[in-house]
Amino acid sequence: MSEQTTQSKEEGLLDALRVVIDPEIGMNVIELGLVRDTDIGEDSAHITMIMTTPFCPYAPQLLEQTRRTAQEFLGVPTTIEMGLEMWDP
Repeated sequence: MSEQTTQSKEEGLLDALRVVIDPEIGMNVIELGLVRDTDIGEDSAHITMIMTTPFCPYAPQLLEQTRRTAQEFLGVPTTIEMGLEMWDP
């Protein structure tokens, strides 16, 4: 896949993920800076994201909604990983 196509897919993915809202804060995961890394391949994708607090009660829901939204947008199996860095608004 060309670098330009990968960049376009990443931009589209980040835009698509704006529908994933943190219910406690009321902002989307992109505005909050929770998506830290995306790795989009030809036949799979992987996303690393962090939470606003270490014991966020919505973490499982946010991770799964992000993964599912990304997979629907990209059309390839997508995995998600919770990063360990601390969120800094």
